Amino acid sequence: MNVLLRGRRQPFRTVTFDAARNAVVLIEQRLLPHRFELLATPDYRATARAIRDMVVRGAPAIAATAAYGLAQGARTFRGSSLTAFERQVEKVFTTLHAARPTAVDPLNAMRQVRAAMATGESVAERQALALAAAEEFANRSAEECAALGQHGAALIGEGLNVLTHCNAGWLACVDFGTATAPLYAAQAEGRRFHVFCDETRPRCQGASLTAWELAQQGIAHHVIADNAAGHLMQRGEIDLVIVGSDRVLGRTGEIANKIGTYTKAVLARRHGLPFYVAIPRSTIDWTLKSGAEIPIEERDESEVLGAWGVTAKGQPRCYVRIANPSSPARNPGFDVTPAELITGIITPAGIFAPRKLWRRRRELGWAE
Repeated sequence: MNVLLRGRRQPFRTVTFDAARNAVVLIEQRLLPHRFELLATPDYRATARAIRDMVVRGAPAIAATAAYGLAQGARTFRGSSLTAFERQVEKVFTTLHAARPTAVDPLNAMRQVRAAMATGESVAERQALALAAAEEFANRSAEECAALGQHGAALIGEGLNVLTHCNAGWLACVDFGTATAPLYAAQAEGRRFHVFCDETRPRCQGASLTAWELAQQGIAHHVIADNAAGHLMQRGEIDLVIVGSDRVLGRTGEIANKIGTYTKAVLARRHGLPFYVAIPRSTIDWTLKSGAEIPIEERDESEVLGAWGVTAKGQPRCYVRIANPSSPARNPGFDVTPAELITGIITPAGIFAPRKLWRRRRELGWAE
């Protein structure tokens, strides 16, 4: 997507790779919307920290980051022993996988890289294959987001009011986004519509990231408090809900997404509103048989007890405590929405009822 910097629109991807420096290059999302900067992680441990500390976030984006990070770690190996090389790769894989446990995309991405590497007959060949597979994953992920945007664009009618939750835009992906891809496609087709962005406490990615994206793209929008969505639905001011997901169970149609998604799905059902989930193929988990099995990340309580912003002088990442000084907090990062609350899953292959994913599994990337 294009970013307006110093009066010029410039194209960026959320994650790229600098082969000369063996570095993963990321947009520093913790500084947005106040400052746009790129950050290069010099080794796989730094890449894992960037995922864990949310320099980069969003399931497809951290998938591409993990894929590049696996190649990055593989490329640092010196020697000719394939056995020692595979031990190194396993260590890198484990470190990157542990950074954010709820999303399945990084796991799927790294498995694809490892499968490609396995065909190499030497360390050097496997290192080259690793980077090529990571690049292929990132490019394919961007293409899939563009495709699901084309499928979902028909849902965005003229004058519609759309609710989003968290950030499932191009910042959460390599490019185009998931929940925002239909919006960008509909805009390109000339339709006008309005978006309500849930602020998405506690990290407020809706207010900071989705709103920034929509402003960059010139799409009409308002930021709303998370608890305002039900009020607007009751008044007929919301027509449609589109969210992304960090894991969709291909066997059941359940989805894990940013905390508060389940609440929005319940509200949408109460008010008779369609609720869609937009995903690339890498977000589908074909293994788990129940949403209760999805690992839900518990993040640091400081995110709930305070907030980040900028100072009056424009200094970013200023933390202010807003809660009672002696009170603790719970901070689950995700929740699970059951299939019966979901109208459809928007994928690169089309829009499917959640319980029909398994029936269409082969065209959605399932393999034995």
